[in-house]
Amino acid sequence: MDSKALSKKMKAAGLGRLRWYCQVCERQMRDENGFKCHTQTEAHVRAMLLVGENQKKFLSDYSRQFQNDFMKQLRTAHGEKKVHVNHFYQEYINDKQHIHMNATRWSSLTEFAKHLGREGLCRVEENEKGVHIAWIDNSPEALRRQDAARKKERQDRGDEEREQKLIEAQIKKANEIQKAKDAAKETERAKEEAAKAEAKGTDEPENAEGDIPNPPEPGQKMSFSFSRQKFSMAKKPTITAAPAQEKSKIKNVFASGGKKRKAAAVEEEPKKKMSEAERIMRAEMDRKRVRAV
Repeated sequence: MDSKALSKKMKAAGLGRLRWYCQVCERQMRDENGFKCHTQTEAHVRAMLLVGENQKKFLSDYSRQFQNDFMKQLRTAHGEKKVHVNHFYQEYINDKQHIHMNATRWSSLTEFAKHLGREGLCRVEENEKGVHIAWIDNSPEALRRQDAARKKERQDRGDEEREQKLIEAQIKKANEIQKAKDAAKETERAKEEAAKAEAKGTDEPENAEGDIPNPPEPGQKMSFSFSRQKFSMAKKPTITAAPAQEKSKIKNVFASGGKKRKAAAVEEEPKKKMSEAERIMRAEMDRKRVRAV
């Protein structure tokens, strides 16, 4: 590569302006003057004459190629994940040799995204953040996987429905059993109450009001009949207030016990031995007492 080609390549680094790109010749010019000079060249004029002969054919070819390249990169880069359409388009145009949108039949990226949604190639969602697209896998393998997933989901749903019906049947049966038990308890309680009432009725006298006869009709003699009932005529003993007596003094058990203990202690004390002087004095006193008698 000579120095002139290398210089052009270095100057052409990065993306150029879209309006200075010639799709027919596939050349990118660096400024407006270069693009103007390119349009006046013989090669460009001949290429445009060929395009002018069948414009629809070239337009449809560029559109189809642009769509294929766009979908291929979307499938390989993001798969079925949702992505913002403008962010993905920036990834797509990084390739300098890509088909530019101004050579296609779509005037804007939003219109192209709507076309993909109408064709069923992508899922298109528009919200406050902008337009988002996601690739739809329509391959036979993907369709088989989706069909298998749907069958499994239906089977699981059927199993859940059967389990739900079985649970409902068990609940219904349990409610019926509980109702039968409650009815049996009510019947048994009613029988017990009837038996208690019957037993209570036999214990009471036939006429609780003392067998008082009904008043006689006019023109009939009144007859009295008394039932054999025993009445206790004993007078109740009258309670007379007794004269107040002096309350006896309450003996102190502990005091008496203490005195007894003291007496016993005195009795139990051993007799002291008398000294010789006391013995002589006592004998002298006894002799005097005898003489006095």
